[in-house]
Amino acid sequence: MENALTLAQWSRASGLPPLEARALLSHVLQVTPAWIIAHDEVTLDEMSRRCLDALADRRRQGEPVAYLLGEKEFWGTMFKVTPDVLIPRPDTEALVETALRYIPVKQETRILDLGTGSGAIAIAIARERPQARLWAADVSAAALRVAEENATNLLQQDAARIVWCLSDWFAAIPAPRQDSERFSVIVSNPPYIAAADTHLNEGDIRFEPRGALVGGISGGEALQAIAQQASSYLQPGGVLLMEHGYDQGDVVMALLRDAGFTQCETVRDLAGVPRVTLGRWRTDY
Repeated sequence: MENALTLAQWSRASGLPPLEARALLSHVLQVTPAWIIAHDEVTLDEMSRRCLDALADRRRQGEPVAYLLGEKEFWGTMFKVTPDVLIPRPDTEALVETALRYIPVKQETRILDLGTGSGAIAIAIARERPQARLWAADVSAAALRVAEENATNLLQQDAARIVWCLSDWFAAIPAPRQDSERFSVIVSNPPYIAAADTHLNEGDIRFEPRGALVGGISGGEALQAIAQQASSYLQPGGVLLMEHGYDQGDVVMALLRDAGFTQCETVRDLAGVPRVTLGRWRTDY
């Protein structure tokens, strides 16, 4: 073939970091990254090269690798992602890990995930807690379609344990009439970036849905709305956990305390960054 390239030659010519080039090669050729490393002298066929060139061009323009591949790993599982959903990040695993402390393994528990996006948080919890009954809400119908597909693929017959709700935070969540209809745990990774934050114009984040990123003018509006309304949906002693920005821990702590939550604490992610703040709803509401 004229101008034929080996995998190693294409990787170098792509102008991408080796890990990203290898990820694209694995995706197009439908082989593992280990296979790519072991067979880097294999010659690309013309169709594969054209596909790879197109993907590499999109990546050089800044489009996230996760959107190019259509998937992203989270909590040890590969989730489908599209530009309709926020790309799951390792930081958010701190939210799942912390929430699991409050969810019994062998007891049926009602959990609510607000702003579910790809469904990564709800599905990760469902996989770890087989007795949990979950409700997952998002204001985006397109995001919910991605989340439902992920649940079907990853939970299979257990997918029915998650009820998907098209809802602007609590707006479409049925008001509980008795304690048995309340939630033991509410989790949320809401938008928490300020509208004027310059990071919105940098890197991968430029391609992600603004509605899943921007939390209002100050960045704290969504966090405040959830903190103020959550008590109406929590069981006595129930826990609200919210992910937030690296510098918002004290702000979220104050929001929870002002809303009547007790035993508030902030948890750091694996990088040591304050990432999740939680509070327990008082028992004398």
